Amino acid sequence: MSTLSFGSWPSPVAARDRVAGAGVPASPTSDGGAVHWLESRPETGARVILCRRDTDGTVSDVSPEWMSVRSRVHEYGGGAYAARDSVVLAVDFETQRLWRLDGDPVALTPRTPDAALRWSAMEVDVRRGVVYVVREDHTDPDVEPVNELVRLPLRGGEARVVVPGRRRPLPRPDADDAGDPALPDFVADPALSPDGAHLAWVQWSHPGMPWDAGEVWLGRLTPEGDVAESWRVAGGALGASASEPVWLDSRRLAFLTDPEGVAVPHVVDAEPVSTPVALAPTVHEHGLPGWQLRTRTLAALPGGRVAAVRVVEGRERITVYGDGEATDLPHTVTAVSGLAPHGDGLVAEVGHVTEGWTTVAVDPSGGSEVVARRGTVPEAAYVAEAEAVSWPGHAGDTAYGFLHRPTHPDAAAPDGELPPLLVMAHGGPTSATNTVPSARFSYYTSRGIAVLDVNYGGSTGYGRAYRERLRDGWGVVDIEDVVRGAQHLADAGVVDGARMGVIGGSAGGYVVLASLAFHDVFSAGISYFGVADPSLLAQETHKMESRYLDGLIGPWPAARATYDARSPLHHVDGIDAPLLLLQGLDDRVVPPSQTTAIADALRSRGREVEVVELEGEGHGFRKPENIVRTAELELDFLGRCWGFTPRP
Repeated sequence: MSTLSFGSWPSPVAARDRVAGAGVPASPTSDGGAVHWLESRPETGARVILCRRDTDGTVSDVSPEWMSVRSRVHEYGGGAYAARDSVVLAVDFETQRLWRLDGDPVALTPRTPDAALRWSAMEVDVRRGVVYVVREDHTDPDVEPVNELVRLPLRGGEARVVVPGRRRPLPRPDADDAGDPALPDFVADPALSPDGAHLAWVQWSHPGMPWDAGEVWLGRLTPEGDVAESWRVAGGALGASASEPVWLDSRRLAFLTDPEGVAVPHVVDAEPVSTPVALAPTVHEHGLPGWQLRTRTLAALPGGRVAAVRVVEGRERITVYGDGEATDLPHTVTAVSGLAPHGDGLVAEVGHVTEGWTTVAVDPSGGSEVVARRGTVPEAAYVAEAEAVSWPGHAGDTAYGFLHRPTHPDAAAPDGELPPLLVMAHGGPTSATNTVPSARFSYYTSRGIAVLDVNYGGSTGYGRAYRERLRDGWGVVDIEDVVRGAQHLADAGVVDGARMGVIGGSAGGYVVLASLAFHDVFSAGISYFGVADPSLLAQETHKMESRYLDGLIGPWPAARATYDARSPLHHVDGIDAPLLLLQGLDDRVVPPSQTTAIADALRSRGREVEVVELEGEGHGFRKPENIVRTAELELDFLGRCWGFTPRP
């Protein structure tokens, strides 16, 4: 056993190991017994590949080598492919064109300048020879991008609008701007009934976000596939939201909704539409925030049963509801990123405490078979067990997180030395952490740095009331929850209070900047494409989030004083700790202007700030060489801040 200071322990977990763990969610589906999924491989750079495993076990790449399967609808994408009734469709990232891939590749949509037409969330209807798909239209520079649900011939041809979207004039639209208020600003996730008679979908409008304003609608289809009449069946009333419509059979529709403050599966009868009936008690939250289209956390099973992702104390599990009973699948699952029916069972991507992320086929008895793996798990001796912790956060309300302690089989620190702490703040801010072992955590813990991964107020998984702690409180509640979490561990003698840093991206980057500007707890900060000034974000960000801050801070510009009060850019004099800023130059969500503005302000005051700008990267880094580079920069930066020398 070697005695070495925390931070300088030798580790087999290298920066390149974080590349594999940074792969895209698999988003698995099943068609005729074959399983399809997405994966990215280090040797192919940032390209996302559509893969298939046939019933005989043969695995092949479905997408051609020139294609990366990603959608840019809502900028966060999701729903970039579909496989149903032997029809395979996928979106090419560079052009955003929709292609048919069952056979020689055929483009179903036209090429447009700057990928002005974008497509996502396909639902194949082989009876009518069409696909229902979300189209995001950026072709009119005087109008906000228009989101509509269209039907498109599977052999190519003119798209026909099925659910029109609201057209709002630019510049930045407000809630009462021109346009038909009866039309939605956003549509998502079409779901065709098994008999083809009905179509369900999700819609919502500014200033809401899908998790607080989402509505499930149901439409009767004509023989040609148009919506003859439609009804809202859930969401939009009493503050409830609804999402993820899934047909149990041609008569019954299941979905998630939270009229009592906790999202649980519900079911209704179609035509006449019945009152929604809850399938689970309102004890545990179900589902995940709808940042991407086709966020699949519900799946229909034979016999009218429903599989759902249930969140218990920050950990996710798969629960099957039916016949008045609830059964947890017998797996050591801590996170789930996708569910889909597969024969009489399921296919899902799940995170295990020992195996990391795997795509598995689950049979009705609960047995499973691994179809594919995403990334690798570090050697068990170097993996810290995630400990659930809580502390009094903002206003004394409980905040939650997971502590990962320094872990190494052959190294220990000198007696009396406490480890440095790196606090991780997730993005969103309506997102959540998970406890799947990964090189992201072990990269630090195996070197002797503790990690606190925080689910601050506003995070998903603890019910609507916890999520809405952030309403009008962004920049206060989340910041105090993070700061007090670090201070709680320092006061308890778990970590060295003089060596605590904070890291995060997007809204998590805002936590980094605001924590340094308004508090003196952290001695280092690392911000990935962080929000430096909410006012700039309100004016510059993309359509989906252009009104997000109305609920988090207040209407802009009416609440300008509050925006300025919570802006790190307006309080850079409070930032004394060294700061590392990392920014993709193609970011449309948090534009590079945010990083430039705060870096210039800090330099003008003689503060220590490092800036790394990366060509070809957007809101989240994907190129392997950039993931390696930024990981090494993180560790070197912390070593200089805290007085240790990282070992190669």
